[in-house]
Amino acid sequence: MAANRLVGRPVSGESLIPMSQLKTQLVILIGISLSVIVLYGFLYLEHEWEIGLLLVALPVAILLLKRANMLIYFQTAARMMPRFTLVSFVLGVLALILLLRHEHFALLMLTTVLLYVTVSLGLTIQFGFAGLVNFAAIAFFGIGAYSMAVLNHNFHAVPDLVIILFSGLISALLGALLILPILRTRGHYAALITIAFGILLRTFLEVNDVFGGPQGLKVDGLEILGWDFANSFPSVLGGGSFYMAYAIAALLLAAAAYLLTRLIEASWFGLNMDSVRLDEVASASFGINAPRWKITAFMVGNFFAGLAGAVYAAMSGFIAPASFNFADSLLLVSIVLLGGIGNAVAVIPAALLIVVLPEKFQVIQEYRLLLFGIVVILILRFRPNGLIPRGLRQYFTGSSA
Repeated sequence: MAANRLVGRPVSGESLIPMSQLKTQLVILIGISLSVIVLYGFLYLEHEWEIGLLLVALPVAILLLKRANMLIYFQTAARMMPRFTLVSFVLGVLALILLLRHEHFALLMLTTVLLYVTVSLGLTIQFGFAGLVNFAAIAFFGIGAYSMAVLNHNFHAVPDLVIILFSGLISALLGALLILPILRTRGHYAALITIAFGILLRTFLEVNDVFGGPQGLKVDGLEILGWDFANSFPSVLGGGSFYMAYAIAALLLAAAAYLLTRLIEASWFGLNMDSVRLDEVASASFGINAPRWKITAFMVGNFFAGLAGAVYAAMSGFIAPASFNFADSLLLVSIVLLGGIGNAVAVIPAALLIVVLPEKFQVIQEYRLLLFGIVVILILRFRPNGLIPRGLRQYFTGSSA
């Protein structure tokens, strides 16, 4: 019992403010409500000047909240009751999905953001916890998508939920093979291996007729527990967009991935991964098997990517090798760097900014990769730990609700 309490969670250096349970829940609900309102603004507003005003008002509001110590209150409350915070956020986004149920493009963007959050959480485990650089995240995303397409087409009797899980497992197993040469390299050489793997996978898919070649494959829609996602949302709720069901599925997937990521972080799994990342030699001297934890982190992260890829394939209805290029891998790495390396919460606003802003500002669409590169350079130069840095791991005996 005492050993389990020593693992702890990374928290920021801010002093924590004692609060009653009722006050804690109230602070959490206010914070989640404000976050959902901001999310609604990014998704619903269409004119560039409206998005521009929101981008100007947001940092000003954050600064005012910080000066009023409201951010510390919310941080303290979320840390005291992490499960209540997660459930409140999920319910808040569900309410937002219902509110946007007739907005096709907004729901498509929201679903894409949530799927990218899931993949970025996998990168957080790999990069932020175990110190593994992976520039092939979109390749494993594509493996999950192609696994979904092939299995869904050839095994109609198998439930789609099982196929999604199996698609994630295929991505994880292929990741276990790729990690073997990575373990024999260090630094940028390991990164080059992941880049090469992504290029090889795309080339393999383009020349292999079994997977549709450059023309790609058609993918059937999901049907889970008798609910056909191709049909609109139940009319009792006023109907809804085709993307509504996929938005809900992506939300539940992202919530499950986030919960698992935080459980790993707060357990001996996360502690051992942190130890390996910080000093592999010192870890080995204490009996920690570094290759084992690197393999575990790589497989779990790629499992997340495979699951997200399977849902993406079913939602898109069609996949091709061109859908999974190296630029998308850079985008996913940018999300992790922008938010904060190792911070599971930070990937949510980072994914929102990187996915939604280019769609809202069409004028920068052609220069998206250039802007992402500039953003990454500026972040690495002036704020290498990201916009929301991961807190230091502290060991405490408090309980969470």
